[in-house]
Amino acid sequence: MTVAELNPSDLRLTVDPTSLGFEDTFELRGVPLSWVGQERAETAARFGLQMRQPGYNLLVLGSAGMGRTCMLTAMLHEQAALRPVPPDLCFLNNFEQADQPLALRLPAGQGRRLEQGMALWVQAIQEDVPQRLLQADFWAARQELEQTFKAQTEAAYAALTGYAQAHHFAVVRDQGHMVFTLKDAQGTPVTASKALLLSPAERKALNAAEEALRAEMDHYLEVVRATECAMAQALDVLRQRFLRPVFAHGLAQLRQQLNLPIDSDTRLAAYMDQVLQALLEKNRLLVPGEDEATRRTDLAELLSCLSVNLVVDHHAAQGAPVVVEENPEFRNLFGGMAEDEAPMSDFARWRAGSLLRAHGGFLLLHLQDLLADAPVWERLRRLMRSGQLESSGASPRFSPGLIGEALDVNVKLVLIASVAAFDAVQEADPEWVRRFACKVDFAESFKATPQTARAMAVGVAHICDRHGLLHCSAAAVARIMEESHREAGDQTRQSARIGLTQALVVESHALAQARGAARVEARDVLAASQAQRARRDGLEARVQDSIASGERLLVVSGERVAQVNGLTVMDQGDHSFGVPVRVTARSFAGDEGLLNIEREVDMSGPIHDKGVLILHSYLSGLFAHIAPLSMNAAVVFEQEYGGVEGDSASCAELYALLSSLSGLPLRQGIAVTGAVNQQGDLLPVGNINEKIEGYFRSCESLGLDGQQGVLMPTRNRRHLMLAPQVVHAVARGDFHIYVANQVGEGMNLLTGLSYGHWGPGGYAPDSVLGRVQTTLQRFRQACELLASHRSHRRSRPAR
Repeated sequence: MTVAELNPSDLRLTVDPTSLGFEDTFELRGVPLSWVGQERAETAARFGLQMRQPGYNLLVLGSAGMGRTCMLTAMLHEQAALRPVPPDLCFLNNFEQADQPLALRLPAGQGRRLEQGMALWVQAIQEDVPQRLLQADFWAARQELEQTFKAQTEAAYAALTGYAQAHHFAVVRDQGHMVFTLKDAQGTPVTASKALLLSPAERKALNAAEEALRAEMDHYLEVVRATECAMAQALDVLRQRFLRPVFAHGLAQLRQQLNLPIDSDTRLAAYMDQVLQALLEKNRLLVPGEDEATRRTDLAELLSCLSVNLVVDHHAAQGAPVVVEENPEFRNLFGGMAEDEAPMSDFARWRAGSLLRAHGGFLLLHLQDLLADAPVWERLRRLMRSGQLESSGASPRFSPGLIGEALDVNVKLVLIASVAAFDAVQEADPEWVRRFACKVDFAESFKATPQTARAMAVGVAHICDRHGLLHCSAAAVARIMEESHREAGDQTRQSARIGLTQALVVESHALAQARGAARVEARDVLAASQAQRARRDGLEARVQDSIASGERLLVVSGERVAQVNGLTVMDQGDHSFGVPVRVTARSFAGDEGLLNIEREVDMSGPIHDKGVLILHSYLSGLFAHIAPLSMNAAVVFEQEYGGVEGDSASCAELYALLSSLSGLPLRQGIAVTGAVNQQGDLLPVGNINEKIEGYFRSCESLGLDGQQGVLMPTRNRRHLMLAPQVVHAVARGDFHIYVANQVGEGMNLLTGLSYGHWGPGGYAPDSVLGRVQTTLQRFRQACELLASHRSHRRSRPAR
C-alpha cells in the first residue's frame, strides 16, 4: 500500500440541516428530554432506583458537565411520583426531660393538622380558662373554700384578742399590720406620760406582758400564713378540678380529629398526658395576678413549650421527596439548632437536615463535597451502617443534635462522583463503597445516529426554554452537533458533555440577540465557538509568535537530513493545542545502541520511554541479519524543556533516525505524527485535530507554499474534525493531509525513495533500508577494525 492523500470532504463531518426534520427548535418544545447517548447509564439508574432493598444506593460516575445531576434529578422525580408520601416528622417538648424532645412521625398532612390544632387549642384555653373560673359553680366552691379558711383565721384572731384583753391590751389589725395598746383597770389607754409614772416593778411586769403578747401575735401570724398557704393550695386543687375537663376535652377532641394509627396515637396520647399535667400544675399562670409582668413572661414560656415543631412537612406532597443537597455541611445534612437563636434545650429551634427531609425518598449528593468534611463523612458512614440518625454524633464546629432518640432514616442516596474520586475512596474505604451496589457510569461520548441527533436537538430546545433563550434554527443545531463531534474527536461519535453544549447555546443566543435576530443561526454558533477559543488561546498565540519570530526553530520547506517535524500537544485543562517540534537524530559507529536523551535527563514519561524501546526493537528486527547492531544513536526533541510524555511522536523519531543512518534528506514541509509497534504499523494517536491545526497555523505564519501537510496514521482518519480554515486550505491545494498504514509508506513520502523489501541479499541498495543496511555494515566494520586494533596493541610484547 502507498500513502493516500485525503480529500477536503474527509477532513470534517458536515451535518445536513435538512436531515434533522425541523425548521427550528421551537417545534421541539413539547418533546420529552431523553438520556441522549447514555442508554446504559439510564438502565442502570432506573434499576437502582426501583430496588427497595438496603444497600442499593446509586454511585454515578462521569466527568463534570455531562448532565449527571440534571438527568438523575429528573429520573428521581419520576420515580418519586410512584412512591407513597412518607410521614411528617414533629418534635414535641419533653416536659420530663427538656433536652430530650419527643419525636413523632405522623401520616403526611397530619403533622400540620397537629401543629395548627395545638396552636388553636392553646389560644382557646387562654380564653376559656378565665371564663370557666367566672362561672357560678366555681365561684360557689371558691367562696365556700374561702369562708372555711376565713373562719379559721377569724378564730385565731379571736383567740389573740381574748388573750390581749385578759392582759389589759387592745389589739387592732391595721392594713396588714398588728398594733396593740396598753389599757388601765378602767379600760382607758395608757398614755406615755402615765407610763412614766409606773414604778420599776410595774414597768418590769408590763414589759413581760408585752413580750408574751408579741409571742401570741407571732403565733397568730404563723397561723394566718399557714392558712393562706393551705387556702392557695386548696384553690389550686380546686382550679385543677374545674379546669381538667376543659383541658382534657380539647386535647381529646384534637386527638380524635387526627385519627392516627395505633403506634402514633399511643405516643401522642402520652405526650398529651404530659401537656395536661404541665398545664394543671401551672394553671395559676392562666389567671391574672398581682405581678402581671412576671406572669405574662412565665405564661409565654409555658405556652411555647406547647407548640409543635413540624420539622418535616409533606402535606402538599404528591410522592416521595427528592432532595438535592448542594451544601452538605454538618448542620445542613444532619440537622441542628437554628443559628444565633435559643439554646439547645429549646426544641422549637431545631431544624431537620437533608437526611430527615429525604426520609422515604431520595437524596442526591456530590462525593467531592463529602470528602472535604471529615466529620460529615464519618457521621454519614455510621448512618449508612445503622440506618438511624443517632443523637450521640456531634460536629466539632456545631453543638450536638437535639434528637432525643435514634430516628430511622430510610433514604436512597444518589452520589455524583468523578472516576478518580471513586477510585480513591474504593481503595481507602471499601466497606463504604460496598453500600453503593448500583454503579451508573456515564460515557464520555456516544455513537452518532439519527436518533441521537434528534435527541440532541430536543436537548437544545429544552436549554432554550429553561434559560429563556432564542430558539435555534436547524442549521444552528447542525453546527452545534458538529462542535459535539469535534469535542469527541470522532466523526462517528458525539461528546456527552452537555455542559459544553449548553454554554455554546447560551453564548450563541447572546450574539444573535446582539444583532437583533429572531433566532440563533449557524453563523452565531460559529462566532460563539471562535470567541470561546479566543478567550483561551493566549498561550497558544505566544507559542505561535515564538515560531514566527524564529525563537522556536521550525523549518517547513526544503529537505534536511536526520531532521523531521513532529507534533505534540499542550493541555491547559480547558484548552488543548498542537505545537510542532523539531526531532533530530545523530548516529555513529559504536555498541551503545539507541540513546533516549529525554530519558537520560529525566524529562520523559514511561509511555514515551516505552515508545522509544519499541522503536529500537523494530529497528533491531529489520536488521537482525547483521545483529548485534554496531551503532550509537541519539534522538531528541529540540527546545522542549517541560518534559515529554506519550508515544505519538515515535514515528517521527524513527524517521529522523532512519534519515541519519541512510543519509537521505526528509521533506521538512511534512510534519509527522503516529505511534509505531514492533511490526512497523502506524497506530492512532490522540488530539489529532489539535496537532494538525497547530502545524497548519505555524505553516500559515511562516508562509504556505503548497508543499506542506501532515502525515498521520490511517486509523486516525475517522477522528478528523478539522477547523474550516484547514479544510479550505486543503481544498485550495495549500495544505495536504496524508495517511499511511506502515512506517515504510511514510518514509517513501518523505524521501521519494522506496522503503525497501527483504530479499536474498538483504535490502535493495537503492532503497531506504538498503542505505541504512550499508551504513550499519560500515559501522560494524569500523567497530571490528577498532576492536582488532585494540586487541593487537594488548597482545604486542613489551620491550
